[in-house]
Formats: sequence, structure tokens, C-alpha cells
Amino acid sequence: MKAIFVTGGKQYYVQEGDTIYVEKLNAEEGSTIDFDTVLAVGEKTGTPYVKGAKVSCEVAKHGKNKKILVFKYRPKKKYRKTQGHRQPYTKLVVKKIVG
Repeated sequence: MKAIFVTGGKQYYVQEGDTIYVEKLNAEEGSTIDFDTVLAVGEKTGTPYVKGAKVSCEVAKHGKNKKILVFKYRPKKKYRKTQGHRQPYTKLVVKKIVG
């Protein structure tokens, strides 16, 4: 069974057994999280959410993505600024879809 759910302002299309990376969540590694903001399950679509549907995921780990460089400059003004950023993430394994 496949489902679409919302977390961190983004939508994720998953099925049981999938591994996804989402915005960092406040949960311990090894714990289970239930998402009830499910937009679609199988052939059912919600208005806006499907009632009684949920996606259960296990938290595999927390980490940070690779560093990206943000470089700003203004031509002919001698202004240059370099900044690095690493986005934190949570790795989830989808265990069960109820709907």
C-alpha cells in the first residue's frame, strides 16, 4: 500500500519498507512516530486529510547533510561573503500504513 503524508512542510510519497530523509524531528533513535496528516492512501484521497489514516515510521538516525557554500557578492563594490550551511535531517523507515 502507498501513501502520501506531510511533515516539515513537505509531502512524501511512500510505501512500507521505504527509507526517507525528512526535516529534523524531536524523537529518540529507535522510537516510532505516527503521522496522521495523510493526504492519500491507496486509491482514497482526503479533503484535505484521510480520516483514520496514519503512517508509522521508525527513527533510524539523525545527522547533517553535506556542506553547501553560499557565496554572495556585488559586482564593482568589493563586497564578497562566503557562508557554509549543513541541513539537519532525520532518517525514517516506514513500517506500517493504516488507512
